[in-house]
Amino acid sequence: MTTRVSAGTRLARAALGTAGFAVVVLLWHMFAIGQVFGQGLLPTPAEVGRVIVEGLGNGLFGDLLISFRRVLVGVTIGIAIATPIGFVLGWFATARAMFNPLVNFLRALPPIALVPLVVIYFGIGELARGIVLVYAAFFATIVIVYEGVASLDEKYVRAAQTLGANRTEILAKVVLPLSLPHVMTAARVSLGIGWASLVAAELVAAQRGLGAVIQNASNFLDIPRVYAGIILIGVSALVMDVAVRMLSAYVVRWQDRGTR
Repeated sequence: MTTRVSAGTRLARAALGTAGFAVVVLLWHMFAIGQVFGQGLLPTPAEVGRVIVEGLGNGLFGDLLISFRRVLVGVTIGIAIATPIGFVLGWFATARAMFNPLVNFLRALPPIALVPLVVIYFGIGELARGIVLVYAAFFATIVIVYEGVASLDEKYVRAAQTLGANRTEILAKVVLPLSLPHVMTAARVSLGIGWASLVAAELVAAQRGLGAVIQNASNFLDIPRVYAGIILIGVSALVMDVAVRMLSAYVVRWQDRGTR
């Protein structure tokens, strides 16, 4: 039975999360006014906030939407391709034994290391940037999904077999539903990796996007704008993560998570 979290508990958790951000902002402000890293090298939160507010009305919001779309499309494609492959690797031990070393080898390669090859093979257009983001999400999703499928409790499969279910029915009615929490976890992890790989993706001659904003600002030593781009990436990733968590809570509402 699913344990419902009360509104008071949600409010308390939100307050604690806000307090965590407040502590970081306070420490940041203290370091900035104390010039811990040198004169002018660390802007105050107020300076960065002003850059964000002014920038959102002067083109920065467009860069935010462009990056948001790139990550959403790239990660969605990566998850869509990787999920069935993860099911195959998780369900068939022979396939897992054959391809698991290859998957672990490729997922260790940072997306930024592939940028030169992507440019050579796919040019410098939107396709190249999308490929970097698809790659970033692809292998994380495969690993999480196949580990989730492979670790499913055997008693559920045996119970279905006892009731006369064939292999296809077991996959559709037992393995798939029980694997949904792992798929949603893969989506959250892949979105995080996608945003972390955004700057690498937008190294491919991007003129717009938050990654391009950070790169251009760093070229001119515009440190407040660099911080503004970084913070907007973090906020966007947080918004996406909350959305996926809400979707996950609905999709797997049958799962008992307790009160943790």
